[in-house]
Amino acid sequence: MVIRDFGDGLILRQATLDDTDALVDFNSRVHSDAGWDKPDTRAGVWVRDLMTKPHPTFTVGDFLVVENTATGTIVSSTCLISQTWSYSGITFGVGRPELVGTHADYRNRGLIRAQFEVLHQWSEERGHKMQGITGIPYYYRQFGYEMAMDMHGARKGPLSSVPQLEKDETEPYRVRPAEATDLDFVAEVAAYAQQRYLVSCVRDSAQWRYEFDGRSQDNALARRLCTIESMTGERVGYLHHPYCLWYDALYMEVYELKPGVSWWAVTPSVMRYLQTTGQEYKPYLEVDEKKDFESITFGLGCTHPVYQIVENWLPKINPPYAWYIRVPDVADFLRTITPVLEKRLAQSVMVGYTGELKLNFYRDGVKMKFDKGTITEIVLWEFPGYEWKSAKFPDLTFLQLLFGYRSLEELKAAYPDCGSQHEFELLLKSLFPKQPSVVWPIS
Repeated sequence: MVIRDFGDGLILRQATLDDTDALVDFNSRVHSDAGWDKPDTRAGVWVRDLMTKPHPTFTVGDFLVVENTATGTIVSSTCLISQTWSYSGITFGVGRPELVGTHADYRNRGLIRAQFEVLHQWSEERGHKMQGITGIPYYYRQFGYEMAMDMHGARKGPLSSVPQLEKDETEPYRVRPAEATDLDFVAEVAAYAQQRYLVSCVRDSAQWRYEFDGRSQDNALARRLCTIESMTGERVGYLHHPYCLWYDALYMEVYELKPGVSWWAVTPSVMRYLQTTGQEYKPYLEVDEKKDFESITFGLGCTHPVYQIVENWLPKINPPYAWYIRVPDVADFLRTITPVLEKRLAQSVMVGYTGELKLNFYRDGVKMKFDKGTITEIVLWEFPGYEWKSAKFPDLTFLQLLFGYRSLEELKAAYPDCGSQHEFELLLKSLFPKQPSVVWPIS
């Protein structure tokens, strides 16, 4: 079915299974860092998996394509991957646009904008409270997104820094490939670890199974899920990493231990496992295959308990990039997380607050009413203008505060037209403290 006719033989439609080979070829080329003529085969395998393998939240029709009907070729494409995220324990649906690309000859025609309008409509119909996407600088601001949450962040060090066993020592822990019987344990440890973070991605049993064996090994998003156990067989944690090197490093993206297990005791064994495993792998890109395996990276976000342990072994700090976040209805999202806001207020200097907080985004805003610490109303404020007695946030900057990405002081320092009276600033600091997030999304 044609969703939109752009003229000149270009139409927007949902993908079908018959588009598989064309979508694989298009995406492997448009997403290749080496250029159109040097396809990224791992990106292509990712697309083929999405099109042909069972996925817990995705179907073939979640791809959009722009087709040149004169040539029968795909010239632009996007997709939407549904998932569930958590905000301090409150779960909600999220739409993740992905694999966004247009052939160079067809850019600047509004093809991506038209597709995002459809993706946003789909996301709303599915009850999603927000959308999140990773991508190139600035681009997605055009479609109502704000960089509002940390993405990645890592510590890196040379192989020479990996702590080695003494001659009379034996390895206290081992890392082995996870088995299906480990998945409940992994899910329990993950749920415990997510309590450290404001925003995280929540997986059900089907999604954990997908992470375990749902992708082809050459898929760009495929990860080796491993269980960490003592030499007596007691499971103590899990980790995952790609099946390849990134440049000169083996990059571990998740590493968690169950409560009561020492990071100091386990981490040297994990580092030795990574050192041994990395020797077996080639770099992600063929152009990097002449690079030697030289380093280990813990890509666990900006904050993680193990960073205190490895600060001398992995001394290089890689700063984070950022997630683009879109919240189409801020008032609705605030209503969703009301229990979190009331709990924060009850534990703050503004406990028992009665009054009104006006969030002024200049073009529109939100009004919040409080009665003795209970939020009684959150509604859209349609015409805020320049009202003095309000908390002012230009453009989409409030999202940075909402998702703990920046403190109020940091926002005020960056944006002179951001701020409020003392009473409201105390209230904002109580309701929206700075707090780290780590999201490993469904892909």
